[in-house]
Amino acid sequence: MSHLELSDVDYFLPDGRQLLDGVSFRVGDGAKTALIGPNGTGKTTITRIVAGDVPPDEGSVTRSGTLGVMRQFVGQVRDESTVRDLLLSVCAEPVRTAARRLDDSENAMIEHDDEATQMAYAQALSDWGDIGGYDLEPFWDEVTMAAMGTSFERAKWRAASTLSGGEQKRLVLEALFAGNDQLLLLDEPDNYLDVPGKRWLERTIAASDKSVLFISHDRELLSTAATRIVTLEPGINGASAWVHGGGFSTYTEAREKRNARLDELKARWDEERVKLQALVLRLREKAKFNDGVASRYQAARTRLAKFEEAGPPEAVPLRQNVAVRLTGGRTAKRALVCTSLELTGLMQPFDTEIWYGDRVAVLGSNGSGKSHFLRLLAAGGTDPDLEHLPVGELDLAPVPHTGTATLGARVRPGLFAQTHTRPDLEGNTLLDILHRGTSHRDGMGREAASRALDRYGLSRQAEQRYDDLSGGQQARLQILLLELSGTTMLLLDEPTDNLDLESADSLQDAIVAFDGTVVTVTHDRWFARSFDRFLVFGADGRVYESGEPVWDEGRVARAR
Repeated sequence: MSHLELSDVDYFLPDGRQLLDGVSFRVGDGAKTALIGPNGTGKTTITRIVAGDVPPDEGSVTRSGTLGVMRQFVGQVRDESTVRDLLLSVCAEPVRTAARRLDDSENAMIEHDDEATQMAYAQALSDWGDIGGYDLEPFWDEVTMAAMGTSFERAKWRAASTLSGGEQKRLVLEALFAGNDQLLLLDEPDNYLDVPGKRWLERTIAASDKSVLFISHDRELLSTAATRIVTLEPGINGASAWVHGGGFSTYTEAREKRNARLDELKARWDEERVKLQALVLRLREKAKFNDGVASRYQAARTRLAKFEEAGPPEAVPLRQNVAVRLTGGRTAKRALVCTSLELTGLMQPFDTEIWYGDRVAVLGSNGSGKSHFLRLLAAGGTDPDLEHLPVGELDLAPVPHTGTATLGARVRPGLFAQTHTRPDLEGNTLLDILHRGTSHRDGMGREAASRALDRYGLSRQAEQRYDDLSGGQQARLQILLLELSGTTMLLLDEPTDNLDLESADSLQDAIVAFDGTVVTVTHDRWFARSFDRFLVFGADGRVYESGEPVWDEGRVARAR
């Protein structure tokens, strides 16, 4: 048995702004609840509050059952941690502590082989056994075989950074769903997963007897897996929660009806207030000349005061309008020509031509080389001219390849990075980033920069640093910088992963209107339907073109 309940939770940001305003909802035993809402409304903060990372400023959180948490950073691990470290990150704190002590004592044995060090090592081994550490290894073996196709013994010291984002996600998800925790908290579990992985996740969530609260912007996953939907709705004093007791298929209609009802209630309240105010004014004038009206005047004043003290009905949620305006520009007819292009160790040689105006979706399983292909194009191709250098100050690692990838005249690539890692932006506020400009875009005055940020729903974050933004806010800023930089070839690596539903809609509309060429890597089935060409990286190492999306390509067959 497990459950989770939030009651009237308030949370204030360090700068004093209120982020959450009386958030209340419940996840019952075995329920599959999706947490959605515009970027920056506090979804990840709620997961941190539930996990105990930060306390709420007001309200309470109660739960039963052990808690397993997958945090947002999974899929973006680029440090020196190993596969074993990644698996330990979703274990209970006593297990993590025992593992750290064992590692520390093993390292100490290398440096000092004295009696005290040997005793500490023996104690660490005993503690690891007492906590069940040795029983974990056969379990982790099953997890790595399912997620990576290899044993834990072979995989445990492998650097997590050598796994693709999807492989990191799948590894952690396999461990959580196969583990003993009864309540799971998953922050964007579908990000970085390929479509077979997303389908596995949909089936796994639906079939699990665990209680699950997950954040997602993937409409297919929401439709398939969620039985209840909690929406964080922005307001003047922070976000509140609205709970839809059904699945995603009925969500849009229910939300529209609710908002229409709130509009009507507010209109009636405004009308009643105007009537009461008019009555008070009339009786006040009459009371000046007729003492008999004085009691009716006081009664009307009291009635108006009580009416206003009770306050208006619940307000319609503030709508976050994001307006993406990607302009582009005319280029050569052949925007890209690939001749016998082989991504070393990834894909077999292939030929393709992409023409000015094409919208090409690059599909395939995780680890097949799709992001490498985009990085090669973002760096200007095989032998870039000055006009092909990418917009922005990206530090792109070389992509080993043979054959050639040649960009056409006036093609300026602009890359949207999947991990949002931007050393050139970190530590700077959004206003500073827009104010200073680069060699690819002019600097902007405060007023113009504020208007641009407002179009992307980022005006309230103008003084925040890039590092402190949510994943979706970082994604929107990246798209804004591409808009301002004059790119004529958009290279988008999983652009909708962190975007809320409204922002993803706006991006899709902007791509349709973009005067240039678009190449995107995506596992978003809804988003992919808006593209007209599909370049598929197959499981057999071939790259081929399809007239419709292909989602059934498995893992690339190669030595691991």
